[in-house]
Amino acid sequence: MKTIAPLMLAVILLTGCVTTVPPTSVAQPMTARPAPQNAATSSNGSIYNMASMRPLFEDRRARFVGDTIIINIAEKTSASKNSENKTSRSQSIDMGVTSVVGLPAKTLQGTKLTAADTNNFDGKGQNTSANDFTSTITVTVIEVLGNGNLLVSGEKQIGLKEGEEFIRFSGVVNPTTITSTNTVQSTQVADARIEYKANGFIDSAQAMGWLGRFFLSFLPF
Repeated sequence: MKTIAPLMLAVILLTGCVTTVPPTSVAQPMTARPAPQNAATSSNGSIYNMASMRPLFEDRRARFVGDTIIINIAEKTSASKNSENKTSRSQSIDMGVTSVVGLPAKTLQGTKLTAADTNNFDGKGQNTSANDFTSTITVTVIEVLGNGNLLVSGEKQIGLKEGEEFIRFSGVVNPTTITSTNTVQSTQVADARIEYKANGFIDSAQAMGWLGRFFLSFLPF
């Protein structure tokens, strides 16, 4: 026991020092390397140099695996929902004992019994949600689909003093929506998944611990 206690303490300290990466809902990889291209060799001349050659009319927009695209994230959503339910039920019963003939308990003669039941329900609900996310992220083409659309994905990590922030983006881009500056608006990306998560002591303090979640799952029972 004397040797186990220091070992457990060391494991706890090392666990606290490890940077935890928030889980993601993006299934595909964040980046992909371009496939090697076998270009035909040509000799260099006095002016022409193959290494620094740039075609004059080449389109610089992304179209191959490994190319990068700038995504302008400008998402703004707003939703509101109101509901109201009302139910009412009322029931009344009047009963009287007029005469008791040939039976005991004649003292009940003339007794009146009254029963009333009323049930009212008034329920109201209101839900309002508003989100505004503005940022810029450069993603990588990880696959060219059969119809020419580009499957893109990317991640940006920002290390701050008290933790790290993670911005992840993935979706399908139509090449016709890519501008001449190689940028696309996030509203023009299909199947877009945008994530903004962070880790640090502030986010850890806002999350419920595993022991609290364990007891919370059994308390209703």
